[in-house]
Amino acid sequence: MNNVKLSEKDLDLSVNFAGVLLKNPITTASGTFSARESGEFYDISQLGAAITKGVASEPWAGNPTPRIAETYGGMLNAVGLQNPGVDSFIENELSYLKNFDTKVIANVAGRTIEEYCAVVEKLNDTDVAMMEVNISCPNVKKGGIGFGTNPLMAAEVTKAVKAIAKKPIIIKLTPNVTDITEIAKAVEAEGADAVSLINTLLGMKIDVQRKKAILANIMGGFSGPAIKPVAVRMVYQVRRAVNIPILGLGGIMTGEDVAEFIMAGADAVSVGTAALVNPTAPIDILQELKQYMMEQGFKTIGEIREAFTE
Repeated sequence: MNNVKLSEKDLDLSVNFAGVLLKNPITTASGTFSARESGEFYDISQLGAAITKGVASEPWAGNPTPRIAETYGGMLNAVGLQNPGVDSFIENELSYLKNFDTKVIANVAGRTIEEYCAVVEKLNDTDVAMMEVNISCPNVKKGGIGFGTNPLMAAEVTKAVKAIAKKPIIIKLTPNVTDITEIAKAVEAEGADAVSLINTLLGMKIDVQRKKAILANIMGGFSGPAIKPVAVRMVYQVRRAVNIPILGLGGIMTGEDVAEFIMAGADAVSVGTAALVNPTAPIDILQELKQYMMEQGFKTIGEIREAFTE
């Protein structure tokens, strides 16, 4: 630790993420970010990157309501990747994001490999800097099993999208597996430029007064600060299994949480559930990270990582 307290002008928060230069390591998590809505609360240009909500080849209606529930230390959601489809996304969301000086990473969803590829193909010639492929989606051709729970299927999706992608590809990994490093190694072997982890854990909540599940879908994705120790552990494990960059996410609420993910091996991070509680959370967390760095004497993000001793 450097005993000389730094000022903000001494800091360099830039990150080279799979060949894409981010001004800082803070990005939005796909499930909770809407450019027009979030842009009412802060200047999106301050972010290292804006990761959009998942977009599919055709509009998805999502799941029936209720589909969000608060729980201890976080929330459950079963929104079902509701989205207007890639054509509407390009016309409305991407056109709006051109107003901001930040990198745009499009999150890609699909129920078949063909659907993933169709979205990637349409996004190839847009201004997106990267694409984050959500392999937690159910593979309808395999009886609904998640692409990301099987190394062979995860590799198959990665190989297919990499064959046509003109932009770097991030594969978003699910934690609902026995060994996440096996999935990470499988997608790296097929050319993934980076991985992001973790997606939500599978959870459930019952209303004991009504004697019914809170969510219409019965089960949903559990996110928020309660899952952070799991996410940090998985980032740590994956960092030791692959050589490609890692985007860490899962329960980040403060600048020190960001530092923890970086020490575990993340190159950049995403802020998700925190922004539902506090819309300005991504920017607040960025400022807290700067404050932490100044207090600790870290001039760069790399110095934070190097300071960790096991």
